[in-house]
Amino acid sequence: MKSEELQALAAQLLNCNACPLRKDAIAPVGWFGNADSPIVFIGEGPGGVEDNYGCPLIGPSGQLLDKALWAAKMTRDRVLTTNIIKCRPKGNRTPTIEEGKQCAQLWLEKELSIIKPTVIVALGSVALHYLGSPELRITRARGQWFKSAQGFDCIATFHPSYLLRLAGHDQVVAKWNVFHDLEEARKKVLEITPTYQLMSQQPTDLFSLFKKR
Repeated sequence: MKSEELQALAAQLLNCNACPLRKDAIAPVGWFGNADSPIVFIGEGPGGVEDNYGCPLIGPSGQLLDKALWAAKMTRDRVLTTNIIKCRPKGNRTPTIEEGKQCAQLWLEKELSIIKPTVIVALGSVALHYLGSPELRITRARGQWFKSAQGFDCIATFHPSYLLRLAGHDQVVAKWNVFHDLEEARKKVLEITPTYQLMSQQPTDLFSLFKKR
């Protein structure tokens, strides 16, 4: 079963010391969600809250993502969220393209080979650069469909942390853009797997499921 394969992979991930990022993090942060989900959301890497709790996108960015997913009729327990980088970079800096490539080839590729998603949503430029091309810019590629090197159907949208840095009219416009991108992703998923339930009756309370490490 996919869930059992992911559990075995998670146990291996906790022992990873493949790059220098590990020494500045509490521990690697894996993925969260339904192993059978046809849609995977890929962010860039853990921040401080994620490192503390061992869950991807659980901090302020993740809480904003949860609201966007709820608006687009999806919940975190029915989809799967993960990151390009598994260990928090010191100072919450943006991972380099080289760091993203090394970590993703070691762990993300294994995740995706198990999950075999129908659709991948690339959250932000780090995910876009790995899944698409380092030359792509999120402001231009957002909302566009593309194939990853592994053959997955991907759509890029803004990372929720970017939305949190905006204000006023710019933030409103960007939030609507993300909402429409999520609707596009949901539509494609349901065209291919119409019986899969992407939404639970309540939003997922991640802080009730994860405790500080």
